[in-house]
Amino acid sequence: MPFTRLVQRDDAPAIAEILNRNREFMAPTEPDRDEGFYTVEGQSQIIGLALTEHQAGIRLPHVILDDDGSVVGRATLNEIVRGPLQSASLGYYVDGRRNGRGLASRATAEMVSIAFGELGLHRVQAGTQPENLASQRVLIKNSFRQYGYAPEYLKLAGEWRDELLFQRLATDLVDEPAADYPRTAISLP
Repeated sequence: MPFTRLVQRDDAPAIAEILNRNREFMAPTEPDRDEGFYTVEGQSQIIGLALTEHQAGIRLPHVILDDDGSVVGRATLNEIVRGPLQSASLGYYVDGRRNGRGLASRATAEMVSIAFGELGLHRVQAGTQPENLASQRVLIKNSFRQYGYAPEYLKLAGEWRDELLFQRLATDLVDEPAADYPRTAISLP
């Protein structure tokens, strides 16, 4: 059974509900948003744009499904680049009430499988804030390796935040997390 599927316009109510319920939980990792973002109409517009970009081949927007098939989050391959790069950037979130159940890890594994299989990409990258150890564990569990540290990389919650940069290459396909990975955030000067 798949853990993700392509987002659909009728997912807007479930996504808006998740985003509203998790505003405080997600606030440290989100850019400033206007109130329209949290509405069904706002999410419907965002989904429409994502599906248009999917048709153009530059985004793969999925929802994350719980065991009962309900929508519990999003997983997206963004910025799909062809040519010599053959790369995409992975983003994901899961409803805070369902954290710790492996849903983000399973969704990440599925998105990576699609990236390297169906899409034929060579590289998938993802970033986390240094203090976001849970997200780092998701990436490490899926054999991503840290390749960089980007100071003041994203403006989140009104502040410029540092980001740890991770990647996984199609040639890195392995069944277990990298043993040489640090289990805590790395701070580089």
